[in-house]
Amino acid sequence: PSWRERRMTISCLPWYRLPETERAQDTFWAGLAKHLRRQGLRHLPGHLTREVSVQSLLADPRMILGQCCGYDLVYGFSATLGYLATPRYSAPGCGIGTYSSFILVRQNEKSDDISALRGRVAVINGFNSHSGANALRSVVAPFSRKGRFFSKVKVSGGHVRSLDMLLDGQADVMAIDCVLHALLLRHRPGALEGTRVVGQSAPVPAPPFVISAALPDETRKRVREGLMEALVDPALVDARSILLLEGVELLPAHEYLKIVELEAVALRRGYFELHATTPAMVD
Repeated sequence: PSWRERRMTISCLPWYRLPETERAQDTFWAGLAKHLRRQGLRHLPGHLTREVSVQSLLADPRMILGQCCGYDLVYGFSATLGYLATPRYSAPGCGIGTYSSFILVRQNEKSDDISALRGRVAVINGFNSHSGANALRSVVAPFSRKGRFFSKVKVSGGHVRSLDMLLDGQADVMAIDCVLHALLLRHRPGALEGTRVVGQSAPVPAPPFVISAALPDETRKRVREGLMEALVDPALVDARSILLLEGVELLPAHEYLKIVELEAVALRRGYFELHATTPAMVD
C-alpha cells in the first residue's frame, strides 16, 4: 500500500447494522467526520467499512471508530482496543449507559416461568456474545442442575438468524439485545411476530464505542470530543433518532467487568453449558 493508504484510518459501526439502518449510520458517520476534521484529524475514511469480519476490524490498528461487545473490551481484544465512550440508547431495557437482553420464546409457549424452559433447545448467536449467550446464562444458571439446563444449545451466528430458528421451531428460547429488539420492532416488526418476552437479564454497560489502541492518546481524545459534538449536532438528529442513539456516557473501565461478574457467578455454580469450553453441546 502507498504511504497515504497506510495512514488512512477506517471506521465501522457493525453493531445494530440492519439494511434499514445503514443509511442513518452513513449519515451519522458523515456528520461525525466533519466534527473530527474540526478537531484537526485528517486521513478520515469517506465511508464506513462493511463486509469485513468484526474480528478483523477490531484488530485493525487503523480503526479510528468502532463499536464492540463489552466482552471484546475485557476479553479477546482488550490489548488492541481503546475505550472511547458508552452509548446511551432510547430503547426499552436500557438505562443511562446500560442495556440488557430479553429472553424470547414463541408466542404459543405456555409458561412465563424461566425455570419451566428446562430441557428445551436454546439458540445463541455465539459463545463470545454477552447479549446472546452470557446474558442468557446469567438468567438460567440459578435453575440449572448438575451443570445443565437445556437439552441442546445451537449456535446461529447472529441474533436475526436466531430469531428465524426460534420461529421455525429449530429452537425454543433465545436472548436478544434489547436495542436490536427495539430496532426490529420499529423497522422490521414482522421479524418478531410470533415471539414474546418471558424474562430480562441484569443491566450492564452498553456496547462501547472504541478506537484502536495503536492510535495515539491525543487522537483518542479528539475522536471522543468529536463524537460528543456529533451527538448534539441538530443536523444529525434524524439519524440519531433512527439509530435510537441519545448520547454517550464516559464510564470507568472497570464498569465493563460487570459482564465478567455475571459469567463468574454462573461458572461458580458449575453452569458451563453456554461456555465456549463445552463445544460438544453445539449443534
